[in-house]
Amino acid sequence: MANLKEIRNRISSIKSTMQITSAMKMVSAAKLKKAQDAITAMRPYSSKLTELLQSLSATLDSDAGGAYSTEREVKKVLLVTITSNRGLCGGFNSSIIKGTVKTINEKYNGVAVDILTIGKKGNDILSKEHNVIENRNDIFDELTFDNVSGVAEQLMNLYVDGSYDKIEIIYNRFKNAATQIVQVEQFLPIKPIESDENVNLDYIFEPSKEEIVLELIPKSLKTQLYKAIRDSFAAEHGARMTAMHKATDNATELRDELLLTYNKARQAAITNEILEIVGGAEALNN
Repeated sequence: MANLKEIRNRISSIKSTMQITSAMKMVSAAKLKKAQDAITAMRPYSSKLTELLQSLSATLDSDAGGAYSTEREVKKVLLVTITSNRGLCGGFNSSIIKGTVKTINEKYNGVAVDILTIGKKGNDILSKEHNVIENRNDIFDELTFDNVSGVAEQLMNLYVDGSYDKIEIIYNRFKNAATQIVQVEQFLPIKPIESDENVNLDYIFEPSKEEIVLELIPKSLKTQLYKAIRDSFAAEHGARMTAMHKATDNATELRDELLLTYNKARQAAITNEILEIVGGAEALNN
């Protein structure tokens, strides 16, 4: 059994850890509320904009915006993986890395695949075994639509000039604080509508369908990427809050066990001292 000083040091260390994890939990909870409100408000707008885009792009020729929806033989793919810049968030980052590797091995086996990482943690791991063309961990320094727009424009240019035949986004979709769902979402080409119900929607276009869609396509794609990053951002704080909550609970349990061990050891030491005193007194009397 460890001596009393060692146990006291361990208890003190665990208490310090509990303070850190508890503080991180509260910080993540505060950030989560703001991030959750932002993504909840954005999803209906993004969904409707994507629906309009899918409905209209299929009716256009390549000169009027169809370049973004033209299907090509898939010879080269770009995966955009969204992770976090910091750790201590449970399996948040590892799930994206595993999802990326699974997508490459199963979905694009035999196809040339490059990766563009958004987030330091994904780049640190994926760059060791895969071709990462760029890392944009600076996005999270100031997460705004304007900053994300630059990345979206870069992706659109890479697709239009034929550098890649398909671009997909892999990110964690926020469901609640304890649950994040790995999403593999096609960015380009624009997916055609899956239901015939939306094909014959009656729209009135002013000034013209072509002019509106030429403006709508870039905006929709930028919004899609921004929504994915916002989703991942909210999921990150949810995962970190949950991980720190569990870490605090585990530290509390370990502290209680050590306190029990310490009290038992202390009691045993006191008992031994009493026995030694009694034994010494008896020896003197004899």
